[in-house]
Amino acid sequence: MDNITRRNFGKLSLSAAGALSLGGISQISAAASANSKVVLAVAGIRSRGRQLAENFAGIKDCEVKYVIDVDSRYLDHAAKSVEQKQGKAPKAIKDYREALDDKDVHGLVVATPEHWHAPMSIEAVKAGKHVYVEKPCCHNPAEGEMLVEAMNKYGKLIQMGNQRRSFRIVEQMIDEIRSGEIGRPYFARTWYSRKRGPIGKGKVIDVPSYLDWELWQGPAPREEYRDNVHPYNWHWFWNWGTGEALNNGTHELDVARWALGVDFPTKVTSLGGRYHYPKDDWEFFDTQNISVEFEGDKLITWEGISSASMKICGHSRGALIQGTKGYVEYGSSSYKVFDLNGKLLRHEDQAAKSKDSTNVIDPGLNDYHAENFVYSILGKDSINSPVDEGYKSILLGLLGNIAAKTSTMLHCDPKNGHILDNPDAQRYWRRVYEPGWEPKV
Repeated sequence: MDNITRRNFGKLSLSAAGALSLGGISQISAAASANSKVVLAVAGIRSRGRQLAENFAGIKDCEVKYVIDVDSRYLDHAAKSVEQKQGKAPKAIKDYREALDDKDVHGLVVATPEHWHAPMSIEAVKAGKHVYVEKPCCHNPAEGEMLVEAMNKYGKLIQMGNQRRSFRIVEQMIDEIRSGEIGRPYFARTWYSRKRGPIGKGKVIDVPSYLDWELWQGPAPREEYRDNVHPYNWHWFWNWGTGEALNNGTHELDVARWALGVDFPTKVTSLGGRYHYPKDDWEFFDTQNISVEFEGDKLITWEGISSASMKICGHSRGALIQGTKGYVEYGSSSYKVFDLNGKLLRHEDQAAKSKDSTNVIDPGLNDYHAENFVYSILGKDSINSPVDEGYKSILLGLLGNIAAKTSTMLHCDPKNGHILDNPDAQRYWRRVYEPGWEPKV
């Protein structure tokens, strides 16, 4: 991660979106065909998936041929919004396997509930498709390792949706940190907060006619349908989700790991609980602190508050990167550089740049993660977040959840992050699957 080339920001433009990349670079050749257009299917299109479908449909060299969801209520809206973007209506289907059988489809975009992320991605690359999978790329560490194995075995691209790897302002910040702007970076404090209400006590009811509950559950062990799980609150249940640390903490943890130039941890600790609304069905933590130590005397922490819009340094989410000569304060689209005495040295703001007529950075490319994936498939770029890099960041949150659940400090192998000498924690490295639905590389 230390061998990162500097960016020539003055030459970036939409026509060159596929020319440059930063971060972990996959060595896989992505040019799967001589076609000049990438054809995609998008699975899970209620909210984030619909946004992704619209983004991909708006790329000149891309076509969204399928929108996919097990809940029929969302298909028509997504199909219409994609048609408005690309001038051609996609096919709206329920089962992603139909799209995998289509030889004209080059890639699958996975924005389903998290328990489906890795199994669906693995099936896609086995079917010869490239994959863009939203964060977190896996529900548990074993699935992350399977994704890396699948990418290497089948020679297909798997890009994880940690979009800050394709934020121009973040690329610039990382580039400056790597050039020695704040000396040797050794500590990163990250956080996320959001005011979420209680989810109540779910009632077992009949499955709605618009939902295929069997396919929705897929690889997860079967449960009766309850009225407080679908379409969003699955995030807070161990059977399907990964909690706030992965749902949102992923982004800042990834920026921190990138900035510090670290891979797998040596120690992980975490405390957390359901403190704000302790009597509802929410199984994860509404308040959590994770600490992750690495070789080379480096440390990352993450603080999660899911019951209040608390701000640190003026941001409800962000990161502070401490170095031997100064520190950087990062928000979603800006960062500030300070010396060790707290004196502000510089403020870089993407919004301000977009209003500056002298600015040479195209503000429309502040997030070009989708374009990066498309042009990588066409062989004009290298993906910014191949899953072997993305998984390393996901693992930090997963290990934090395991440490909190078991109330133990995890000692890990710095070569692969595996938990050492802790049978209670090690059993959470993988999950139990519904018989017949186990993913296989």
